[in-house]
Amino acid sequence: MRNSAPRVKRVLGRGPIPKGLTMSSSPSSSSPSSSSPSPNSPAHGLAALGWDDTLAEQFTEYESRGLVAARVARVDRGRCHVLTASGSVRADSTALTTSDPEHTVCTGDWAALELGPQPRVVAVLPRRGVIARASVGRTSHRQVLAANVDTACVVVSLAAPIKPGRIERLLALAWDAGTTPLIVLTKADAAECDPGTAAAEVSALAIGVDVVTVSARTGEGIDELARRLPGTTVLLGPSGAGKSSLTNALLGEDRMDTNEVRATDGKGRHTTVHRELFPVPGGGVLIDTPGLRGIGVHDVGDGIEHVFGDIEEMAQGCGFRDCRHRSEPRCAVQDAVTDGRLDLERLDRYRRMLRESEWAASRGDARQAGKRTAADKAITRDIKALYRLRGRRD
Repeated sequence: MRNSAPRVKRVLGRGPIPKGLTMSSSPSSSSPSSSSPSPNSPAHGLAALGWDDTLAEQFTEYESRGLVAARVARVDRGRCHVLTASGSVRADSTALTTSDPEHTVCTGDWAALELGPQPRVVAVLPRRGVIARASVGRTSHRQVLAANVDTACVVVSLAAPIKPGRIERLLALAWDAGTTPLIVLTKADAAECDPGTAAAEVSALAIGVDVVTVSARTGEGIDELARRLPGTTVLLGPSGAGKSSLTNALLGEDRMDTNEVRATDGKGRHTTVHRELFPVPGGGVLIDTPGLRGIGVHDVGDGIEHVFGDIEEMAQGCGFRDCRHRSEPRCAVQDAVTDGRLDLERLDRYRRMLRESEWAASRGDARQAGKRTAADKAITRDIKALYRLRGRRD
């Protein structure tokens, strides 16, 4: 990095800060408020995008250095589109791009922007409401899908068979992030079954989560959905679920391309190939995401407890605290399966997700332990080298 450039800081989500970058202290995050930012901040025009007093306080040191507050709308390989009080800016973000996807600039981030002939992002404010899945491949990192989210919409098409496991996994990501999950049943005009029956089945599956049925084609349910989406909303779901059509309907204009799904299996092609944030008329923002093929969970124990609250409650009656609900005696969960109070397939999905989450967490712990061991070895080598040097001098 050039000495003349402002020092780059990174304050993101969970995990270590990459070497060479420092973490600044910041006040604890709180839910967004409608309070106005500091009077000298250029971000007063960003209130509709979620700017609040917490962000204003975190941004104070950057404002004193002449930097501008901005929200990341889209990221494209080292460059990103950001929204400022004065409009959209294309900025360089290579200084905050690493091999760890969890510590790379993401759609939804609040950033400190250095303007000039070549604008660049020099810092990211602390994140809250981070929607992240396990990274694809053998890495133990998380992949952040969207940051600073208030509501996570799990989008499910009624024109294709409903998959309970996919819904449960997306809900686990939403609950674990501290966001409010909402299930949106799309394509009511082309439903394979009665929309009311489907909504009831999904409601029974998603305990404590509201379900809204809509049709982007006819406009059914769109106004009701819009009233439920204050702040920042992200749309999550597979290709062909109708996320892009839903985005267009909520924005009141065709901003995203759409494709028809295959009639043979109800699957769609990737219409959206990047995550993008859009201001919504009347306030708030909407983040559209590409279709998710794999939904790996990464240390989302809290989210799993929410999704499978019924099983967690049953487990309180087990005879052993570490019961795995398989062949242990006096297992209240197995008793519930036997007498028909709990579906065996739901229990299997719970076991699978819990096992996957615990495995991912253990890999992360091992990675951190490996880094600490390497650091300790480096210190030991330096100490030995120092003693050898002193010995030569003596």
